[in-house]
Amino acid sequence: MRLLFLGDVVGRAAREAVMRQVPVWRTQYELDFVVVNGENAAGGFGITPDIATGFFEAGVDVVSTGNHVWDQQDIRGFIADEPRLLRPANFPPDTPGKGVGLYEVGEQRVLVVNVMGQLFMESLDDPFAAVEKELNACPLGEAADAIIVDMHCEATSEKMAMGHFCDGRASLVVGTHTHVPTADAHILPNGTAYQTDAGMCGDYDSVIGMEKEEPVNRFVTKLRGGRFGAAQGTPTLCGVMVETDNASGKALAIHPVRAGGRLSTAAPTL
Repeated sequence: MRLLFLGDVVGRAAREAVMRQVPVWRTQYELDFVVVNGENAAGGFGITPDIATGFFEAGVDVVSTGNHVWDQQDIRGFIADEPRLLRPANFPPDTPGKGVGLYEVGEQRVLVVNVMGQLFMESLDDPFAAVEKELNACPLGEAADAIIVDMHCEATSEKMAMGHFCDGRASLVVGTHTHVPTADAHILPNGTAYQTDAGMCGDYDSVIGMEKEEPVNRFVTKLRGGRFGAAQGTPTLCGVMVETDNASGKALAIHPVRAGGRLSTAAPTL
């Protein structure tokens, strides 16, 4: 299978770019499945039902999230009834929505697991226990033909630990949240594709996607001078493309994606 994962979408310009580009890439690269982390899509803070629906209409199969999932109040009822919009699986059990889904792609099935880390983040249940539960319930190569784990996390070490924890049991483990793409895309020893952070889909003439003046002001003066707003310059779309073995579900290739804006690189070859 051919999978595309795009990192945190920040603001209007980025989400519009994603919606334009995903249909092109689905055809160009013959993609089977697309996941987008959309937790910053609404002006940098959360996601709305209309934005999520726009992603789905553009050809996104699943939208994952993270610590900003609840920033828009109207998402709570929507996420409860929309299985393609995930919140971290290690939220308390009574939290609206779900953190995992098994999706049919023709005769194949893709499991997507969304969890949030614990280091320097809001205190949630153990993400490793949450992932273990889902991988045991839906083994790669048996109940699922491909498995994607979105580890929404601050600490590099915790993301890397999750990669090794899942090695051989997931097709892709990819980090989100820090918005800066890492240069470590590779396949782990037992066949899981891994990248510490996918980066963001957003304007990199910014501070992690936000207009730079207010974040810089707060670091310099330690005072709040205004509200954060998503940068609206030309966005770069960042993520990874992965090709998997149809029999085992393990990764055959992983390629970073950085298209448009300031971080653009040559198109990946799958």
